Formats: sequence, C-alpha cells, structure tokens
Amino acid sequence: MSGLEILDAGALVTVQDRGRVGAAHLGVPRAGAADLAAHDAANALVGNDPSAATLEATMLGVRVRARGATVLAVTGARCEVFVGGVRAPWGAPFRVGRGQVVEVGAAVAGARAYVAVRGGIDVAPVLGSRSADTLSGLGPAPVRAGDVLPVGEAHPRDDELFRATRGAAAAAPSLEQERGAAALSVVPGPRWEWLGARGWATLLAREWTVSVYSNRVGVRLAGESLARARAGEIPSEGMVRGAVQLPPSGLPVIFLADHPTTGGYPVVAIVREGSHSRLAQARPGDTLRLVG
Repeated sequence: MSGLEILDAGALVTVQDRGRVGAAHLGVPRAGAADLAAHDAANALVGNDPSAATLEATMLGVRVRARGATVLAVTGARCEVFVGGVRAPWGAPFRVGRGQVVEVGAAVAGARAYVAVRGGIDVAPVLGSRSADTLSGLGPAPVRAGDVLPVGEAHPRDDELFRATRGAAAAAPSLEQERGAAALSVVPGPRWEWLGARGWATLLAREWTVSVYSNRVGVRLAGESLARARAGEIPSEGMVRGAVQLPPSGLPVIFLADHPTTGGYPVVAIVREGSHSRLAQARPGDTLRLVG
C-alpha cells in the first residue's frame, strides 16, 4: 500500500482539507486548513485538486517515510526541507522515492507548514471532509508517530503540474519581508458598539501581541485590556472565521479554523478574508495591528 508513515509528529500535525462547508446551522464547525491559501498552493504544486487533504504541521514540523514513489511539496510557514538528508526545495514540488524519509523542519517564519502529496491524504471523510477539528473532535485524530496515512491515486500530466507550479509559487506568502507589526484588515463587527467610537479607535491604534495560548480555535491577543462601553452580556449568536470577540477580560480573541458555530461574547470586529492567511501564520510573540 502506498502511503506516508509518520516518524515524528512534532508539536501538532493534523490532516486538513477545505473543511466542512454548509453545516454550521446543524452546529457542525467548518474546520479545515487554518491557512487555506497555503493549503491550496501546496496542492497545486503537486497537481492535486484544492479539495485534496494535506498535512498541517504546527511550529515544529513533521518527519515522514514514503511507502511508495511520489511527489510532495511544502508551503506555508518557512522551514527547511530534506529528503534522505539532502536539502529539498520549499515552495516547489520534489520527487521522493520509496522508503525515503522527508523531514520538514521547525518553522523559522510563520506557524503552520502544509505538506501536500500527489493524490492527497486519503483518510476516510467525516460529514464530507477529511479535516481534523480540534474543538469538536470530528474527523481524524491528530497524527502520531507510527501512523500510516493512505495516499490517493493521481495521474496528472507533467505540463499541467508545471503550470500549477507557476501559479502556486506566485500565491505563496512572503513572511520574511515583514518589518514590525503585521497588519490585519478589519471591518466593524455586528456588536462594535460594545466598544464605542473611542474604544474602536483604541482597538486600531494599539499593537497586540499573539499569546502563547493561541491555537487552531483562535488567536488570543495580549496587551492592555480594552474597556467595554456597555455592561451585561448577550445571548449566543452565530460566529464566523475572523470574528474578533471581546470577552470580559478586555483582551480580544480572533477566531480561526476550529472556531465554534456560536458564541456569547460580543463580536466587535471581523478580520477580512484577505488577512486570514496572515492571521493563521501568526506565532506566539508576534505583533499584530488591526487596520480599519
């Protein structure tokens, strides 16, 4: 059987695709790759459809052994890549022989690397998706050393693969070029009045630090607390990726891929879709600015 044998699962490695779409009204979160652009780019590099499942490796990378000859690609967080101890390219497809070990190193810029294999990770789908949801427990469990992940069949033509490579390389984020705080584009949320005009201005004026307590559910921001302009609480209401909640602590939380479908804290802002990838690559200690 062709597949990828997990030798070292690092800090957190999960199987991800584009998520469970259209079931939020049933209480089923979307989940999926935290950085969808990097996930799509990795799939394009190996000639897969964007819906194919990849490995999402958080911070410390992953090490695998190929059980058959195949093609892999790594995108997302910048990291070193080796095949059989020999350096391989980041952000470009590379061939792997049967039995060869692929090492995706620790992230040096960004937080999440995406490993695509031609044919995709072919674990059993749950409610239409192969994504692991760390909040609800739906989908495959986080991978562990000793797991063998099946790989699907794929036979793309070489010219299609090369065209996909050029398009994906242009879409890959350039994390190293940033200087200072990373800017996330936001719009006022449905409960922005819980901040008021002065609080909204303060939210945008400050630089926020990514907390060590951040995860796939959300990015917690550390800094000086914001004062609410209103007292009390609200009933639970629907949540979306990028929602900026303001809990009683006054320290914002920005929802990521594994966010719940509902929540009871006021959503004072929404991170625009164009900033979702940068948010997903924020690592503890990074500085962020919210830009309206």
